[in-house]
Amino acid sequence: MSVQTILGAGGVIGRGLARELPAYGARVRLASRHPAAVNPDDECAPTDLLDLAQVARAVAGSRVAYLVAGLAYDARVWEAQWPRVLGNAIAACARHACRLVFFDNVYCYGRVDGPMTEATPMRPVSRKGEVRARLAERLLDAAACGEVDALIARSADFYGPDATHTFVHPMVFAKLLRGERAAWLCNDAVPHSMTYTPDAARATALLGNGANVSGQVWHLPTAADPPDGRAFVAAVAAACGVAPRHYVLKPWLLRVVGLFNPLVRESLEMLYQNTHPYLFDSSKFAGRYFAPTPYAEGIRATVAALRKSAVPHGP
Repeated sequence: MSVQTILGAGGVIGRGLARELPAYGARVRLASRHPAAVNPDDECAPTDLLDLAQVARAVAGSRVAYLVAGLAYDARVWEAQWPRVLGNAIAACARHACRLVFFDNVYCYGRVDGPMTEATPMRPVSRKGEVRARLAERLLDAAACGEVDALIARSADFYGPDATHTFVHPMVFAKLLRGERAAWLCNDAVPHSMTYTPDAARATALLGNGANVSGQVWHLPTAADPPDGRAFVAAVAAACGVAPRHYVLKPWLLRVVGLFNPLVRESLEMLYQNTHPYLFDSSKFAGRYFAPTPYAEGIRATVAALRKSAVPHGP
């Protein structure tokens, strides 16, 4: 049985990957500061991703490693730590002849007029976007020169049963499940693509074990008909069996809140993603592998899972 290692295994994608990888005959190694087993035979490897020796030990003997870590949402932390985290992953995978799959977001593109595709130029307009662009360039350069077998699996914003740290969980799903008015960021009249997390995990595992995928960016499967905020709230409300009531948090209000709330303050540079259309094209992946889950189906499944687990937490 081969070993596949998840670097930064504590988040929604790490847990989803751990559930998917046994289907490929893999024994799963979970590497993070405080790993917790997902499957009965998972190997837990406490690892500081900022320490090359620890990352190399975590990767040793692995056929594939997935870098799915999430750092504190702070531009200064990203600038200081992300290059080290990725550099350690590249060096460790190169040393052990292990494929590296880097799970990425769309910050590197900046504001895009029209759909984001794998060919969209990286023109970041935020500090966090600049960090992500440099990471993507570093990884693709390493793959192109033969330093490491690597690829990028890129996702839009999340929604899904375990995606509790995305804005739609506390602001839409949790509020409507409690019978409260939902909230939407900035502009509820523009379409906003969202990747269903079970699709993202399944697709990332598939790419990690796929042929002719290396040295490329892959947009993970995301439904092609993104709803605007009003339609998304209406779909969640229908699944919850409540009226589709919501209000909009305007940018000016978020700027005021950001004076006192560090997380909101860090989010301000990314508000262009919510004030303008946010369109994510995954037709490259769908053309080769599988079609994404439709929004209505994913929303119903998310509501059902949240009801079953009774964890619709949020403000």
